[in-house]
Amino acid sequence: MFQDVDQNAVHRKKDHIALAFQSQVAAMQLDIRFNYEPLLSGHPQTTDFPEFSFLGKKMKQRIWISSMTGGTEWAAKINHNLAKAAGIYGFGMGLGSCRSLLTEDTHLADFKVRDLMGDSLPLYANLGVAQVDRLIDTNQLYLISNLLNKLSADGLMVHVNPMQEWLQPEGDRLTRSSLEIISRLIDKLPELKIVVKEVGQGMGPKSLEALFQLPLQGIEFAAAGGTSFSLLELHRSDVMQKEVFEPLASVGHSAEEMVCFVNQILQQNQELNTKDIIISGGVKNYLDGYYLLSKLNTNAVYGQASAFLQYAQKDFDSLCEFIELQIQGYQIASTFFTLKI
Repeated sequence: MFQDVDQNAVHRKKDHIALAFQSQVAAMQLDIRFNYEPLLSGHPQTTDFPEFSFLGKKMKQRIWISSMTGGTEWAAKINHNLAKAAGIYGFGMGLGSCRSLLTEDTHLADFKVRDLMGDSLPLYANLGVAQVDRLIDTNQLYLISNLLNKLSADGLMVHVNPMQEWLQPEGDRLTRSSLEIISRLIDKLPELKIVVKEVGQGMGPKSLEALFQLPLQGIEFAAAGGTSFSLLELHRSDVMQKEVFEPLASVGHSAEEMVCFVNQILQQNQELNTKDIIISGGVKNYLDGYYLLSKLNTNAVYGQASAFLQYAQKDFDSLCEFIELQIQGYQIASTFFTLKI
């Protein structure tokens, strides 16, 4: 016989009465991207997702830790906490700029995280396209191979940032296009696994289409909507330069717009070399991630940086709690929400 043993009923009902007026959601606050379908599924019985292949390795979560700035006094704690969490929950990670490790190992321990995350997950080092160009011109590409060996990294993320370099007070000037530099790198190191990313303004359809023609391991959006390193550099500039050049930092592409670009490219070209995508830039939470992954018609994960950064700087338990809640939120969304057409 059914017996209701809910001993918290009275307390809960009091909470409902007390909190009712501050718990109202106005129609204008609704997230209009989704249909809520409460009748079609039960609650998930596990937070485990099926393993899937990404960047040539296996992952358990559709989450990517996007590259964060390196070489600071906090880098070791941040990188180590994130790598340890990646190993526990089964997602991949891109390191911050590894430029300082090319010629000396003073900060190597800050970035050496492979043992913390294990061998089965993707880990990528990171260099700017200007550094790659210089290494090619000086016949020092062996330094990239040395870097990957030191870090036990699977490959190299090349961040493409001509606008940032232009606006940076001490920025480099590129005499070749980023596409030409990447193509030269592929020619000289054909076995190198490469992911190309932007740094906060995203990429337009012609740039994306050109990248899809290359034998890359993957592409990361780094779209507009999150941290813009072009705008960041303007905050480091003098007052007049910031005032005059600030409109340049407002030009770019959102992650949703780039998803549309990629879908169009995939529809028009069946024989593309690159298939794996990291959707990043303005991805604030698991709902953004679920929405964008559901719209994209190829293998993908969603990347975040600043959302994880604030917890990675704290204690490891807080970071783990945040990640577990992100995973639960994504699972709730994928169970009960469908995209509006």
